[in-house]
This record gives sequence, C-alpha cells and structure tokens, in this order.
Amino acid sequence: MSAATARVLDPASAGRAMVGVLAIMLFLTLLAAAAGIGAARGATALGARLSERATVQLTDADPAARAAAAARALAALRASPAVAGARAVPRTELARLVAPWLGSAADDPDLPMPELIDLELAPGDGALAAARAVLARAAPGAVIDSHGAAVAPLARLLRAAAALAIGAALLMVTASAAVVVLAARAGLESHRATIAVMHALGATDAQVGRLFQRRITRDAALAALLASAGAGLTGLAVARQLADGVGPLGGAVALGGQGWGALAALPLVFVAFAGLVARRAVTHALARTL
Repeated sequence: MSAATARVLDPASAGRAMVGVLAIMLFLTLLAAAAGIGAARGATALGARLSERATVQLTDADPAARAAAAARALAALRASPAVAGARAVPRTELARLVAPWLGSAADDPDLPMPELIDLELAPGDGALAAARAVLARAAPGAVIDSHGAAVAPLARLLRAAAALAIGAALLMVTASAAVVVLAARAGLESHRATIAVMHALGATDAQVGRLFQRRITRDAALAALLASAGAGLTGLAVARQLADGVGPLGGAVALGGQGWGALAALPLVFVAFAGLVARRAVTHALARTL
C-alpha cells in the first residue's frame, strides 16, 4: 500500500520548484558559514601571530646619541626574560619600507631615519609591560608599539563579520524550514481527498507523515547535491585566490580541516532537518484538521 500511495502523493513533476529554492537556500547558507568560519579563524590567527610582536622606535635628533641609545636598549632587552628575541632593523630594510613613498631618496645616506628594534615578547600578559620598564631604564626616549594593539580593530572587525555571517546562515536555515513547512502543507492540501481515503482504509497520521517525509527528504537531498557542488567550486576558487593574491593572511583565513569538515556535514544535517520538519508539519496539521 505504501508504494502505491507514495506514487499518488509524489508525482514525478512534484517538488521541482522546491528543489531549486532549497538549493539556493543551502548554497547561500554554505557560503555564509564558510565566510563566518574563515573570518573567525582569521581573527584568531591574527591575534595569535601579532600579540607577541612589538617594535621599539628611537628618534633622537643626534645620530650618535640615537645609535648609542639603540645599542643600550637592544642589550637590555636581550637580557630581559620578558623578551624572547630582539634584533636591530638594518637601515637597508628601513629604506625598502619607505621606498614606495620616497622613491630613490630612501637610499640617501643623509636621510634621517629612526632606529628600530624588532621584538618577540615572551608568552604572558605582563611581557609588554616588563619590556616597557626595561626600556624606561635603558633608553627613556624609546617608544614601544605593540603589533597586537595596532591590529586589534581589524581583529574585532573580523570577529564581528564572523558573527554576522553565522547569523545570516542561521536565518537561511530558518527560511529553509519555512519553505519546507509551506511545501508540506501545500502537498497536504492538494492530496486531502486521497489522505481521507487512506484514513478510511486504516492509515495513521504517522504513516502519512512518513510518506511526506520521504518526498521532502528526496527533494532536499537533490537540492543538497546541487548546492554542495556549487559551493564547493566557489570555495575552491576563493581559496585559490587567497593563496595566490593575499599571501600569509590567506592561510590565516583559510577554512582548515575542521572548517571543511563542518561544511561537508552541513548538507547532511540539512537533509535530515528538512525531512523531520516536513513530517512534524504534516502530522501536526493532520491532528488539527482530520
């Protein structure tokens, strides 16, 4: 009885529109989830990479005094347990940094440039404060800039973007559930006479609900296949662009193994969720009206 009834409730042309709508919904959900995961990973990687980096700048007008202060600061910092590593930035490297703005004048030996020291701080929250105290004694005029503090606004922006993307994905899932409910109710209404005959022959609401669940699950599976293929191709293209054009930051915002695993599981969860929503919507409507 179930096979014959399934053919009555599930004609070959049914569900095509819903498959397209669900495929679009899931495609957008996958893209939003991928953007959220990538932004969250980028914020975490950015903070971890730069939280223990700092730069010391000495800007004394007298070149000899500036060089002497830089030497004292470098020696004191290397001796401090709060500093894991310290190196003086060569003038040639500084010239390369300012060359985009100054052009050939950056190589002029008479061009005044500050003395810079690149620091790698020891792990711990108090390392930066300890390094400041060391500098205050060795070179009072030195200024220390934390890389983590400089990029903190960008990290906050990435975290906000991640939250927004995940919120958008959840909204798309809610919209997909609404589409499934509407499709189930429309199918229930169009086959009301058939369902009434089934009830007269002894079929239960649960049996009818399972028939609709089978139909919705099949349509959702087809939609998941289409959406996954499209999202996979899009994700690979974006990942290649990040790797080629953004450099190290591209690796920071890449999805990683766990991110790709979560995205791969999402279509399966989507299919199961659509089937359960359809079954619950049908049995609830039947309990109220029939």
